[in-house]
Amino acid sequence: MRRQIPDSACNCQLQTKGAAVGNRHPSIDSFLARDAGLLARGPVAVILAEDEVELDSTLRHHLHCGFDPVLALMPEAFELPQDVAARVHRVACDTTAPGAMVAAVNQLIDAAAGAWVYYCYNAEYLFYPFCETRRIGEMLAFHTEERRDAMLTYVVDLYAGDLSAHPGAVSLEDACLDRSGYYALARTDPATDTPRDRQLDFYGGLRWRFEEHVPATSRRIDRISLFRAQRGLRLRPDYTFDVQELNTYACPWHHNLTAAVCSFRTAKALKRNPGSTFDIETFRWHNTTPFEWHSRQLLDLGLMEPGQWF
Repeated sequence: MRRQIPDSACNCQLQTKGAAVGNRHPSIDSFLARDAGLLARGPVAVILAEDEVELDSTLRHHLHCGFDPVLALMPEAFELPQDVAARVHRVACDTTAPGAMVAAVNQLIDAAAGAWVYYCYNAEYLFYPFCETRRIGEMLAFHTEERRDAMLTYVVDLYAGDLSAHPGAVSLEDACLDRSGYYALARTDPATDTPRDRQLDFYGGLRWRFEEHVPATSRRIDRISLFRAQRGLRLRPDYTFDVQELNTYACPWHHNLTAAVCSFRTAKALKRNPGSTFDIETFRWHNTTPFEWHSRQLLDLGLMEPGQWF
């Protein structure tokens, strides 16, 4: 029996509002020249499309969360349904260039100073505590009151349970995740060779189980996906920032909110890569469980933290 997928993650029709139909920009520079003022209101979502897989559902999901504006960075050749195109700012971008995401975010940071910014790839879906009933702005307002300017997110690998039916490893209806196998190691400061305060490197999911096919620099599953932009701040290639306090998982006095980015990206890559696809007949193992598309499951599995927010 098929599981019910919430409207935020399916190809539902949404009311048209916000950006006008055909609101396209030939480059990030062009967007900043014309509409940089939109970034100030936030929270801003920057979604980079490496391909067209579940691009429409990714954009719909984050629109449903309450991000405004939503920037869709993609090649000119990619297509969008009209209802989605009406609500996003489409920005032409070479998304296959090395470090495209980091370069794009860094190009936008100064113009978005003061606003909360979120970034992800297509076929990735943000879940935060109680997201079914609370908008992203509510959660970030609380996080701001706790004097936090960034939020740790765990990239939780999703994969199709039946690769014979879904050889690309992506299926919203048959999505699965690992219910265990996650761990953390101390993050060492290379300058002092001592652990950094309140920073850890997190591992697990497909990148851990199939690590022989994943470069060592790409095996971590932690990402600072939500942050308050400030002039001069820069995102680094490992998805951390050059201001160390923004890379911490909590403040010194108590636990803070964390979130999860549920992502098909690793599964897609493992099945597309000729060096790994023939070695993987299934992603299922004894700790596989169906993904319920609900924040409660992620909270129960310890894959995000509500902190003091109830």
